Amino acid sequence: MASVQWHSRARKYESELHMCRLEVLAVELSDYHPLKAITVTDSKSRRGGRKGSTSSSSSSCSSVAPDPLSLTLDGTDPLSLFAAASETPTLPHSISAGKEEEVGSDFEPWSCKRGEILSRFTTTEKLSINLFMGSDKSKASSPSSAVSEKVRTRLEELDDLEEGSQRELLNLSQQDYVNRIEELNQSLKEAWGSDQKVKALKIVIQCSKLLSDTSVIQFYPSKFVLITDILDTFGGLVYDRIWSMCADPHPLPESFSADDVNDTAKETCLNWFFKIASIRELVPRLYVEAAILKCNRFLTKSGIQETLQRLTAMIRGIGDPLVAVYARAYLCRVGMEVAPHLKDSLNKNFFDLLASFRQVHGESVQNQLVLQRVEIPIYLTLYSPAIHWILQCVAYRAPEVLLTEMMDRCKKLGNNALLLNSVMWAFRAEFVAMRATDFIGMIKDCDEAGFPKHLLFASLGRSLSVADPPESERLSILNEAWKVITKVRSPRDYINCAEIWVEFTCRHFTKREVNTVLADIIKHITPDRAFEDAYPQLQSVIKKILTYFHDFSVLFSMEKFLPFLDMFQKDSVRVEVCKSIMEVFIKHQQEPTRDPVILNALLHICKTMHDSVNALTLDDEKRALSLLINGFIRMVSPSDAFILSELQCIQTVNQLAMETRRVMKGNHSRKTAAFVRACAAYSFITIPSLTSIFSRLNLYLLSGQVALANQCLSQADAFLKAAVSLLPEVPRTISIEGKQRSSESFLLDFINNFLSTLLVVPDHPEQGVLYLVRGLLNMVQDYTWEDNSDAKIRVYISALPLLAAMSQESYLYTIPKVDSNETLYGGDPKFIAEINKLCETLISQVLDHLKGLGRDEVRYCVSNNAFPLRGTTRLLMQVMRILSGQSVISRVYTTRFGNGMVHVEPQPRWY
Repeated sequence: MASVQWHSRARKYESELHMCRLEVLAVELSDYHPLKAITVTDSKSRRGGRKGSTSSSSSSCSSVAPDPLSLTLDGTDPLSLFAAASETPTLPHSISAGKEEEVGSDFEPWSCKRGEILSRFTTTEKLSINLFMGSDKSKASSPSSAVSEKVRTRLEELDDLEEGSQRELLNLSQQDYVNRIEELNQSLKEAWGSDQKVKALKIVIQCSKLLSDTSVIQFYPSKFVLITDILDTFGGLVYDRIWSMCADPHPLPESFSADDVNDTAKETCLNWFFKIASIRELVPRLYVEAAILKCNRFLTKSGIQETLQRLTAMIRGIGDPLVAVYARAYLCRVGMEVAPHLKDSLNKNFFDLLASFRQVHGESVQNQLVLQRVEIPIYLTLYSPAIHWILQCVAYRAPEVLLTEMMDRCKKLGNNALLLNSVMWAFRAEFVAMRATDFIGMIKDCDEAGFPKHLLFASLGRSLSVADPPESERLSILNEAWKVITKVRSPRDYINCAEIWVEFTCRHFTKREVNTVLADIIKHITPDRAFEDAYPQLQSVIKKILTYFHDFSVLFSMEKFLPFLDMFQKDSVRVEVCKSIMEVFIKHQQEPTRDPVILNALLHICKTMHDSVNALTLDDEKRALSLLINGFIRMVSPSDAFILSELQCIQTVNQLAMETRRVMKGNHSRKTAAFVRACAAYSFITIPSLTSIFSRLNLYLLSGQVALANQCLSQADAFLKAAVSLLPEVPRTISIEGKQRSSESFLLDFINNFLSTLLVVPDHPEQGVLYLVRGLLNMVQDYTWEDNSDAKIRVYISALPLLAAMSQESYLYTIPKVDSNETLYGGDPKFIAEINKLCETLISQVLDHLKGLGRDEVRYCVSNNAFPLRGTTRLLMQVMRILSGQSVISRVYTTRFGNGMVHVEPQPRWY
């Protein structure tokens, strides 16, 4: 048989190239996407003008060299074939809303989850990042440059990014990585602001590529959050840019349609989609197009819906299940923000997730986990944020039939603990509570090795804490849950789960069951002092108990409640717990109590709060603690109130006096000074609880004198200021032995005693000269005295001898080791001038009062040298004698210490 020799045909490349050139045709907006099937046309009239070329050209497939790959695949993309083969049928219960709906406040936004993800998914491994290092220089183009040159330049810039103009930064710590990502975010904004749109796109593509990297798999959820922040920024910038182009001549309304958009804005929008479609890698192309999903509104009415369906199908081409699930989460997030009424794409994402869920347990994933030394339970928790979000979007306002269908689909899968956990997190609490028994059965069937069952019960407990299961099932639910919880060995895992179920127990059961739970918590947390690492959870347990148990007789009758409080051994935490208990008691206690159990327990709690006060305690904290302690004392029955307040105040002052005598004898030490300050603090917060206002005034003054004698100047200053600020509250009448009497004489006696103390009190360096004297006189001036009373003038006259004594070079009496104003000012002329001004003001007030008196009465007093008139007139005559230079007797007060108490008594002295 003769052999046949084959020869290749002769090729004329130039003519073939000429014949194969494509003609530019007008593109309909509905067919804008560049990834759709391409129709090649060959124009027979190429030399003609461009105008009308579309109508004069005809399709000629025979003149185009056939593509062998296209022939093999029959012109179809293999991913499209896969999408068509694995198309998920639409559920009969899936609902696509006919009209747009807004996301309400009952939908938890992504921003609420962002911080929790960043704080939860951390790593100590070294990270790497590809930072764009391309040139920022761009070739200047003249106005006459051809359009093809501009397009070629743009494509070259994009290729420059894809082909290696980047630098890989290695060995970054987590914080360094976060800082680098933040730098890229800032660079994106700066590039956009300087009209370098291509550079901005490069940065976004570069960051999106990082989401394909799972080399440090434990950090992937946090990396997803950081990168999607950049994508959100980019999407907002592009949308605002196109929106601004539609503002001429009138801005677009919020509910605009594609018909309202001008051609320039549409062309710009199409240009962005064309640029993104040219990205070679699947993951960055998917993320960047999803970021500008909202821009489809400028093109067609159905553009968003069609793009969501196409992007959902594109995710099927991602091989890594972790990368794929987070891509679905981002698409669902963007979809909920842009078009929450398009439910079909959300449902499709979820059922695609179910179809590919077996990949999680595939061989490639297992090899990756072995390489990175990551346990399967830890790996599965990486999926939780993404699956939680997808299910939250799908379940939002979904009908119960759809939720049931989704639950059944999850039930049919093997190793479905991860999905089951997300279902209980995302579905409505009422739906989960009504099927709590079914969920417990599903939890029992799960594999313990893949996903710990106590985490599943924790998720179930969160739903049951806000929604009630059927009453007949509550006890069995608690028993089944606690059987698993009590077997948890890790104290941290145990308390995280037990803390959740405490609320369910308090909500539906009595003190007996709650006491049992507290006993079990103490048993698990006490060994090795594990409670020191669980203070937040233990505090939460206390708050939940206080939320449901307001009867303190029931609360303190629990055998394990007080032992539970003993686990709070850190001072700051213990005080916070005591404060929360006292706040609930004061709020819900309706009438005074005499229950000794309640009194002893709460008295111990008040003592704990009081003992926490020290020199560093802020004034606001002191005030808050004082209010709580006072509130407790007011809730005690009258007979016990005397024991808790009067005796304690007097005992404290007696202790202060005893320490003062020790100081006067020279037996002073640091421990004594510390004790005195502690007693002073105790007196300061206890005195306000007294009922009698004059008891409070006298104890304030007495405590201030004792503090001054012990060189506790700041404490003395606080007591004296408290006494001055209390003066306006003195009533005009008081009850003495059941009879109403005027309080004026008692008030005058107190003020005279107070004035005698002020002589030895040094001025505060930040309060000004004689600030206590001025404060007292201002209070006297503003006080509402009885009609026709001379009490105010009496105070003014009593203040004059004090001021005269203050102007002396050496004072009449001093306190050892305390520098009075005579030492501080040393007779400074400015200090004397201030005293003179104050005296002039007082004398002016007295003289004005004199003018109101009858001339005959004054003349009678002077001529007869007698004082038959009112005491005020007699005191006024003393002022007249002061002005005439005569000697006057003044009541000057000195202090002596004896019998364990501080007594202040008058002593006559001439000067």
